[in-house]
Amino acid sequence: MGDEAQPEHESYDLAVIGAGPAGLAGTATAAELGLAVALLDSAPQPGGQFYRHPAPATRAARPEALHHDWQAFTDLRDRLRTGARRGNVTCLFDHRVWTVTRQAENDWTVHALTGATDAPGEHGDNQRPVQVRARAILLATGSYERHLPFPGWTLPGVVGAGGAQAMLKSGLVLPGRRVVVAGSGPLLLAAAGSLVTAGAEVPELIEASSYFGYARHPRALATQPHKLTEGAHHAKALLRHRVRPRTRHAVTEAHGTDRVAAVTVSRLDHEWRPIPGTERRIDCDALAVGHGLIPQIDLATGLGCTTRRTADGTYALALSPLQETSLRGLWSAGETSGVGGAQQAMVEGELAALAVASRLTARRPAPLSRLRSLRRRRDRMNAFADAMAVTHAPGHGWTRWLTDETDVCRCEEVPAGRIREAVTDYGARDARSVKLLTRAGMGWCQGRVCGWAASCLASPRASPLPPPGAVLADAPAEPGSDGRASSGPDRRLLATPVPLGVLADRTTPEPQPPSPLPPTEGQPS
Repeated sequence: MGDEAQPEHESYDLAVIGAGPAGLAGTATAAELGLAVALLDSAPQPGGQFYRHPAPATRAARPEALHHDWQAFTDLRDRLRTGARRGNVTCLFDHRVWTVTRQAENDWTVHALTGATDAPGEHGDNQRPVQVRARAILLATGSYERHLPFPGWTLPGVVGAGGAQAMLKSGLVLPGRRVVVAGSGPLLLAAAGSLVTAGAEVPELIEASSYFGYARHPRALATQPHKLTEGAHHAKALLRHRVRPRTRHAVTEAHGTDRVAAVTVSRLDHEWRPIPGTERRIDCDALAVGHGLIPQIDLATGLGCTTRRTADGTYALALSPLQETSLRGLWSAGETSGVGGAQQAMVEGELAALAVASRLTARRPAPLSRLRSLRRRRDRMNAFADAMAVTHAPGHGWTRWLTDETDVCRCEEVPAGRIREAVTDYGARDARSVKLLTRAGMGWCQGRVCGWAASCLASPRASPLPPPGAVLADAPAEPGSDGRASSGPDRRLLATPVPLGVLADRTTPEPQPPSPLPPTEGQPS
């Protein structure tokens, strides 16, 4: 970007993990308050999944073309550059954080790997360990897609709805020419709108829930007019290309040999059970399917942070009014505390940074009016996020889509029948016992793809589900009865795969140089 890279501090006031909307807002705000901040992210540049950039090889002339509210990102990026020039921000991109440890209340160490990533099964010789010390930590690690298996979902050409958007944003490529978009949640509208704008044919948008569910939450809708505007923007693109959303339907099977060639769509009842006799076949060469997002809280649960149950059956971090976790000195912002969108993430990132600065400097970093305004905005956005989660929460009947031969765990090729056998014949009652009996969740993704589905299959119908918002300690919750994931969040000491050599090496490696921010469009690097 034309700026000299800043030397890495021996220790920082704040380490921010994740350079998406929440992490960028937190980093920029903390730097403007005079804190020394290290920003770590596994990607080569800032933006996260929401503001994913085209790869340099694409030579994209207008990277903002497939993004909503690109101006908000450029404003954050400019503030980040200003902080880097002043020496308050050190950007450590291509850094994959695998754990966080605490030596004392204000003495944290972030452990990361940097360098080329090897393929599964290789030794990781190209990866180098890095340790970053900080007085406080802000987790802004975002979320990942929730997948509900169905027969044929492992065929080439079947991708996640978010994955289809990632292909467009980073590679400027389509998953196919005729793409069915299916699943549940507002991400489907954005994915379908992006696909048709980029030239794909979307014969149908299949939504398992009903948009009328939002009508039950008029107050939450009234306080978030920008969400309605955003939805209208996507709806306009779909209307222009004659794409009609079909609610209360789901793709219950994909067909093909070398690649998906068609899908079966079935009408659902209110519990998401397929209604016999309603099946239709749609020809396509790709399927983009997703059922919402799951907060990525591995680093926090590994430390024992308290979690809460969200309205759609996932787990998020339980936070204080100023975004602090149950572990003093560890803050969180964005979708780790519940999926609510980019604007909510930015507000939470700013609020967390103000709280961190107050704690570390022992003074009030902002007027009380600013804090109150941020909290009110955050709370209104949380109310809308809860309404969204309730409207699109999977019904327990989705497991009726699965035949015994349907793979649930793709990595270990564990079918639904083997998981059902573990439950009925061997007494499995949660995802952990299913994992031990079947190896489901022991593969390369460590259960991020199959873990939620395996929990649903392991949940006996007789036990009560903790209510939405229930605060849970680090111990697993009791299994649920509504067919949603029910056991407590996994606790992993390692958030990403780590070479054994790194774990065996107890020496402190040399710190790595910071990564420069990419240049502004039209500005020489």
